[in-house]
Amino acid sequence: MDHVSFILLFAELKKDIDELRSLEQQATRQKIKGIISIEIQKLTSEVVKLEEKSKFNSASKITPGSSTSLPNTNRRYEVKINNYAWDQTNKFVKFYITLKGVQDIPFENVKGSFTKKSMEIVIEDLCGKDQVLRITNFLKPINPDQCTWKIKKDMVIINVAKTSPDHWSHITEWEKKASDQKMADIDTDKSDPAQGLMSLMKNMYDKGDDEMKRTIAKAWTESQEKKQVQ
Repeated sequence: MDHVSFILLFAELKKDIDELRSLEQQATRQKIKGIISIEIQKLTSEVVKLEEKSKFNSASKITPGSSTSLPNTNRRYEVKINNYAWDQTNKFVKFYITLKGVQDIPFENVKGSFTKKSMEIVIEDLCGKDQVLRITNFLKPINPDQCTWKIKKDMVIINVAKTSPDHWSHITEWEKKASDQKMADIDTDKSDPAQGLMSLMKNMYDKGDDEMKRTIAKAWTESQEKKQVQ
């Protein structure tokens, strides 16, 4: 895959993930949320694989005869953290990252950097990999000097300091824009508001593997049975 094709594919996957996350927030049935979540995880896995492949290809382009021509067997891979929980108080937005055994590594292996609109947390050499959480374009400015983190059993907790006690409806600006746009589309659509979700489910069924098709079919059957009982 050439560089241009890689960029286009990467961008399309990110757009698909953003759209699915927006639809997941609108879904009211837990089974539907679960199906959408599975698809998000599959696409996220594809993005991670593309990122790792890109880094591997870049590392492979070594000038013949250079001192780096031999592979580095001690090289650690970077793994992007995509799953986290978050909460907030008037003073902080709190992020919770679950990482098994993180309490067993030295505290100095956990490093954080913050700007007014972003953060990066790196957990170095956990099971031979560097785990990284990067978030850019926060919904509101933060106070970098007052941000902290701490290690608990199988968990890292990050306290991102707010500059004001305003409530955060989303983590980033782009998440809020995507949500607002989706709500605007629903308001202007005179058809059934659930049509968008139904179209998504059909598309996921058509393109999904056997496990995905069984899960969707089961959710649909149970939904119809409940309607008949009512």
